[in-house]
Amino acid sequence: MRKVYCSIIISLFITGAFAQNVAVVNGKPISNKEFMWVYKKNHSGNGNATDEDLQAYLTLYINFKLKVTEARELGLDKDTAYLAEVKNYEHALRTQKRISKTKPEYLFIMNEYKEAVLMFNISEIKVWNQAQNDENQLRIFYDKNKSVYLQSSFDEVRGQVVTDYQQELENEWIKTLRKKYPVRINQEEIRKLAKP
Repeated sequence: MRKVYCSIIISLFITGAFAQNVAVVNGKPISNKEFMWVYKKNHSGNGNATDEDLQAYLTLYINFKLKVTEARELGLDKDTAYLAEVKNYEHALRTQKRISKTKPEYLFIMNEYKEAVLMFNISEIKVWNQAQNDENQLRIFYDKNKSVYLQSSFDEVRGQVVTDYQQELENEWIKTLRKKYPVRINQEEIRKLAKP
C-alpha cells in the first residue's frame, strides 16, 4: 500500500512540475517564466502573443536548446576559453550593479549568455565552418541548385550559395538533433500564456 501512495505522490509531483513548463528538451525543462522572459526580451517587451506566435517562437527556442544540448554533450561547456568568456561577462555584469545576483533576472541573463555562446560555438563547428571551408561541397550544392541562381556563375553568387548551403546544413542538423534528443511540448501551458 505504501508503494501505491508513493507512486501516486511522485506521479502528481511530476505532473505538477511539467505543468509549469512549456517544454522539456532531453529531460531539461523550459519553464514558462524563462520562455516568456526570452520571448518578451526579443519582442520589445511585448508579452501579448497569440498561440500561433508562441508556438512558432517555441519551435525556434527548442532548436536553440537542442544545439546547446549538443554542445554540452560534446564538452564545449568545459572548454577553458568558454569558461573564461563566461567569467568575464559575469564580472562585467556585476560591475554594472544594475541587477542583483540574487534576482531571477540575473540568472536568466547569465543562462542566456552561457547558452548563446555554446550555441554560437557549436554552430561554428557544425554549420558555418563547413560551409565556408569546403569549396567542393559548395560547388556540388551550387550545381544541384543551379536553377535557383538564374544561371549566374558560381563566382557571381558565391555569397548566396554559402548562405543557402548553411541553411541546408542547419536544417539537416536540426532534424538529426530532434531525432537524437527527446522533446516534449506542453500545449496546455502555451495556450495559457497566449493572449487573444
